[in-house]
Amino acid sequence: MELLCPAGNLASLKSALHAGADAVYLGLKDDTNARSFAGLNFTPAKLQEATELTQKHGKKIFLTLNTFPKPGEEHRWYQAIDLAAKLGMDALIVADLSLLDYAHRHYPNLPLHLSVQASATNLGALSFYKEAFNIARVVLPRVLSMKQVRDLAKVSPVDLEVFAFGSLCIMAEGRCQLSSYVTGQSPNTGGSCSPAKHVRWQEEGQNRLTRLNDVLIDKSALDEQMGYPVVCKGRYITADQDSPQYLLESPTSLNTLSLIPELTKAGIVSLKIEGRQRSPAYVEQVTRVWRQAIDTYLNNPALYSQSQNQPHWEQALAKVSEGQITTLGAYERDWQ
Repeated sequence: MELLCPAGNLASLKSALHAGADAVYLGLKDDTNARSFAGLNFTPAKLQEATELTQKHGKKIFLTLNTFPKPGEEHRWYQAIDLAAKLGMDALIVADLSLLDYAHRHYPNLPLHLSVQASATNLGALSFYKEAFNIARVVLPRVLSMKQVRDLAKVSPVDLEVFAFGSLCIMAEGRCQLSSYVTGQSPNTGGSCSPAKHVRWQEEGQNRLTRLNDVLIDKSALDEQMGYPVVCKGRYITADQDSPQYLLESPTSLNTLSLIPELTKAGIVSLKIEGRQRSPAYVEQVTRVWRQAIDTYLNNPALYSQSQNQPHWEQALAKVSEGQITTLGAYERDWQ
């Protein structure tokens, strides 16, 4: 089972490789990927360096092209596909139909992974993408229960990858337009829910005010742990509530460490760590914990749940989680 880790820059990529990642995923320094933040991602020259370094270590490297091109601008995404093929990268992570078509027709030997942004959650969708574009893998959205993941794994015509740790999204991934009502920019085309140029923090007495495009979305104590500001994780007042509360989603991180046995038995091929926007220290810490956990399970599955390292791992992951809180998210739900 592959441990797939994020790389927002070369330092993070090196941290992931040294800590035990089997594969890394990254994006170019533009809006072709959904983590388009200033100071992150790779120029073509740095992408070549990252590819050579990763493959020198005997690991895999995937290019993320998971935004949807605006009409008339498709050529920039096509150029990114051309570059990945030229560099001999191991796979593309893509959501848009036109990009899947371009890559499949021009580079049939370049593996395609269907991005979580495609929101493919059932056999019909997976079969379509397999037949039309010969995708090798699909990244499942974080809205499926563990039972649904198991059931889909039994019949899937392609390999399955799931998010194992990191920031959660309660929206239908690839379909959310919520932040565009505040910033005027869709995360599906602009590459970010909350573009850094719109984010403002202001101290007022003992409080910190968080604004997104001048819209107040949170007020917190100066010493309170805060995640990166997004609309769905803001605190709001309603007609029935005078005090601000998390009405949509509270800052928390997905942590499926306890599900490693179930995910392995289901045949999941890749466990994905979210966090290309996070620091190299985050990447190193999370990768190291997950490497130890996966290896411990594979070496002795019967004793994994009794491992004395389990509390230590959980504590280490909680420290780098949003709000220092973790959850199993939809995996533990019993909905259908």
